[in-house]
Amino acid sequence: MRIAAAFVGGAAGIGLLAFLTDAYGAALLMAPFGATCVLLFAVPDSPLAQPRNVIGGHVVATAVGLIATRLSPSISPAEMGIVVGLAIAAMQLVRAVHPPAGADPIVVMMLGPTVPWSFLVLPALAGAVILVMIALVVNNVERGSRWPKYWL
Repeated sequence: MRIAAAFVGGAAGIGLLAFLTDAYGAALLMAPFGATCVLLFAVPDSPLAQPRNVIGGHVVATAVGLIATRLSPSISPAEMGIVVGLAIAAMQLVRAVHPPAGADPIVVMMLGPTVPWSFLVLPALAGAVILVMIALVVNNVERGSRWPKYWL
């Protein structure tokens, strides 16, 4: 049952984000969300797959990337490493560690200093919230299942 739920959740999650991105031109899809789906649907009981971690991790890590591109528009390879390290530390500080979000600053830095602050909302926040809402449905279909284990 878990394998089927993981398939359905991952397909529905990325499929919906891709559809909304295509249909409305709202950037809701980024590569780290594929890895988020692995955690949400294959190991939903993991602390790393709880809503606080998924949503908070993506928002915090994306914010770190956006701040870094404002402070240093042409980021060197060494700075990229430092920024990812800062994102990890920031996620730990706010108790919202989500490994896929560690890639968010890389996405932001590769897009460059012209990435708008709204990237924090679309795709980071909105995409993470949509995936959590899909997980809320998919991970509670099986009788006796209870997801999330905690919200905050």
